Amino acid sequence: MRLCPAPGGPAPLVVINHGSPARAADRPGLRPAACDSEAVQWFAARGFAVALPLRRGYGASGGDWAEGFGRCPQADFARAGRESARDILAAIEAARRLPAVSGDRPVVVVGQSAGGWGSLALASLNPPGIAAIVNMAGGRGGWAEGAPNTNCRPDLLASAAGEYGRSARVPTLWLYTANDSFFAPAIAQALHAAYTAGGGVAEYRALPGFGEDGHRLFFGRGGSAIWGAELGPWLAARLGRPLASGAAR
Repeated sequence: MRLCPAPGGPAPLVVINHGSPARAADRPGLRPAACDSEAVQWFAARGFAVALPLRRGYGASGGDWAEGFGRCPQADFARAGRESARDILAAIEAARRLPAVSGDRPVVVVGQSAGGWGSLALASLNPPGIAAIVNMAGGRGGWAEGAPNTNCRPDLLASAAGEYGRSARVPTLWLYTANDSFFAPAIAQALHAAYTAGGGVAEYRALPGFGEDGHRLFFGRGGSAIWGAELGPWLAARLGRPLASGAAR
């Protein structure tokens, strides 16, 4: 796990959770984002320490890959997300014990793509100390058979989102773009509808297209100006305080 400390001593924690490459062969080469990357710096400038864990089976994390959902016709997306949530929760517990983190302050969880899906699974567990969860283009089953704009079983994905929503009460913000090649607006909106129908607490933001593929918005150059405009006010409201706006280090 990479930790990017905030200047000035122990700080509240943000945990950023990565996606899953479309090709299995790319999982061993995955690396956490750098501390000077744009997405990390957005949070650092607002006074957060940022943890960037790698889940099982990615990069140098070790262990077997645990997030598989099986064959497409009978995809078990709910189970896959719960396995991601196990790793996210373990990373939160470990990061809270680090000297650079104020372990008694509320935690913010951010997840992109498969990391966003795992973060929604985490929300269904309602772990104590989690103030807010941000779902950046979350889901599973995208690029089915290696083809963009093709999802494995969007109906089963929505059903799994509804399953999470039945127990999830942590506030969540959902951000999806108009040109996401993994989760098009119709899929994203169906997930949100199923999640909230079950009782999940979620605010949905439909963002404009970004570059050639909006799925890359969160880590993309210039992306923070777009998602930050939505996230900043929402997060301040969830935390009950204005966010700092100093320059990132």
